Amino acid sequence: MRTLGEARQSIHVQAYLLTSRSIARALQEARARGVAVEILADREMVRKGENSLIPKLAAEGIPVWLETRYGNAHNKVLLIDGGGDQGIVITGSYNLTWSAQARIAENLLILRGNPALARRYLDNWRRHRDDAERLSGEVR
Repeated sequence: MRTLGEARQSIHVQAYLLTSRSIARALQEARARGVAVEILADREMVRKGENSLIPKLAAEGIPVWLETRYGNAHNKVLLIDGGGDQGIVITGSYNLTWSAQARIAENLLILRGNPALARRYLDNWRRHRDDAERLSGEVR
C-alpha cells in the first residue's frame, strides 16, 4: 500500500485480519525506516487464521495487541502519523487481505488534511489498546 510509505512518525493498525503480504511488507519497511508501527488485531482471527501475518510481524518486533473484549474486533483502520498535523486516516470495508485486494468488492476511504479527526482516531486506537492483551509468544 503506497500510502504507508508516506509515514514519518507512526503507523497504528486496527485489523480484523491481516494476510496481505504487500501490506505486511510495507509495515516492515516503515519500521526499518524508524517509523513506530503498532497493531491491534482480533484475537480469534489471529488464532484461527492460518494465513495471518500478525504472529510473524510480532516475532519481528512490531508490538501487537489482541482485542478480546468484543465478539469480533471488526475494525479496518490504518492511521498514519495520527498525532501530527499531516495525519492520514485510511478506513472502509477493506480487510487487510489479498482476497480483499483481488477478489472482493471493497471500499477504502483515505482522509487527509484533518488533524483533529486523525487525533480522534488515534485516541480511539489507544482506548482499544488499553482494553487489549499484548501478544507475547504463541496465540492460544
